[in-house]
Amino acid sequence: MNVKKINILAIFIAISVIGAFIKIPSFIGSVALDSFPSLIAGVLLGGVAGGIVAAFGHLVSALIGGLPLGIFHLFIAVEMCLLVFVFTKIYQTGNRIVSYLWFVLGNGIILPLPFLVLLGKGFYVSMVPVLLIGAVLNGIIAQLLMPRLEAFLKGWREAK
Repeated sequence: MNVKKINILAIFIAISVIGAFIKIPSFIGSVALDSFPSLIAGVLLGGVAGGIVAAFGHLVSALIGGLPLGIFHLFIAVEMCLLVFVFTKIYQTGNRIVSYLWFVLGNGIILPLPFLVLLGKGFYVSMVPVLLIGAVLNGIIAQLLMPRLEAFLKGWREAK
């Protein structure tokens, strides 16, 4: 990874940290607008970079929210990393709608499935609506910003 890419990655992590402060009201304090920068970073810089942004974004969001799930947030950060990595791979095949559906359904329904076993049905059922709302909002923001940033970076690369 070159210095320019590391700097851009740091900017996306910083934007994700800012998004972590914008919470979606829920009884768990870690649902926030911290994922959309990871989706954009994944498309512009690659799946690994997007996954790194997603993991950092979740950990900061959880920290700001008081780490309500304790050590489980490390597990969730790994899940978010993998979710965004797969999102990026699907997006790069040209299936943009499928990639956003994967992100929303993955974040809202699939990723919390281990907590169905660990913390019970009540926790899972109460978290799914909030996670779906958060995933939809993060997806919409990314979808609105992505074309503009892709065009900007394309022009920036051509100017070099």
